[in-house]
Amino acid sequence: MAHSDLSKMKASMVSIGLKTCASQLGELLDQAEKEQMPYRRFLDVLIDTETDARNRRRVHRNFTGAHFPPQAKSLDEFNTAELESGLTATQLMQLRELNWADAAANIIFLGPPGLGKTMLAVGLGLEAVNQGYAVCFERMQSLVDMLTTEHTSRASAFRLKRIRKCGVLIVDEVGFLPVTKEQANAFFSLVSELYEQTSIIITTNREIDQWAEMLGDPVLTTALLDRLLYNAKCFSLKGESYRIKHPKEEN
Repeated sequence: MAHSDLSKMKASMVSIGLKTCASQLGELLDQAEKEQMPYRRFLDVLIDTETDARNRRRVHRNFTGAHFPPQAKSLDEFNTAELESGLTATQLMQLRELNWADAAANIIFLGPPGLGKTMLAVGLGLEAVNQGYAVCFERMQSLVDMLTTEHTSRASAFRLKRIRKCGVLIVDEVGFLPVTKEQANAFFSLVSELYEQTSIIITTNREIDQWAEMLGDPVLTTALLDRLLYNAKCFSLKGESYRIKHPKEEN
């Protein structure tokens, strides 16, 4: 193929959004000629090349936009045998299938600090990102701060816009710090907006019957739990803190 013809074809591909195919067109044509590909096979190769590139870019965007904590770990590193009870290896395997995300179901991990609640939530978030879901991770205190400054902070409004569009929202450390009545109301409003549209993963050190005291409003708490617990999977983790059992060795 003449250089001018190749350049014209690349420009046409770029104009219709096939940027990856355009950048690799020379190599793809050489491969097709070498293997004497039928036209349909060559078309499949072009489509797969562009689709794979777009999927990789989407996963990268979703990972960046999730705002996971530093050094987020895969669920491959979580050992359910470290727990006394609350989550089995079979249950974890089932969670990794992401059927709950397809159904916009919620997940709640309860238990004292050090049992891996955040690691489980983030690990599921990573699985969801790799499967093409838009995921957002926020600690409860950061989330309610954003909710109460949404109309005065462009950064809060921008982040909340993404949260409202995501497929999986992880709210970490619910109950670790007190919230005001205004913040509790704002959190309830967000959960109501996302109800049956977005999967919410909650990690908390408070048992469900302690949430009314935590939020300071029994009526609001009942309404909130009605939405969170409907179509939800709850795991009450028990055991000894992993950090206590496995302290880092001093150098």
